[in-house]
Amino acid sequence: MSTGPSRPFDSIESAHEFIALLEESIQTAMADVQGHIQNASGGPDPRRTEALTLALFKMNQLSTQVRKSRRILNDLRTIRRLLFSERRMDAASSPGE
Repeated sequence: MSTGPSRPFDSIESAHEFIALLEESIQTAMADVQGHIQNASGGPDPRRTEALTLALFKMNQLSTQVRKSRRILNDLRTIRRLLFSERRMDAASSPGE
């Protein structure tokens, strides 16, 4: 019998790892789009620059939400650790009951 999670989101830790990777990918994509904006600036198609700027804005919004999700997962891990350690302390303090 396996004691570890068998699916990617069976634990808070695996979800936290995924969110960290997603955050990293978003930052890489944002850097790429910023480069495209610099190349498109002053070019013949101002709509392309506007579209890239909008894409960067939306990526920034996504990045903010992912950071918030990461903090929430951190909070959940902390709460879980507190609960489990309280349970362990309760079980250790009253073994004869």
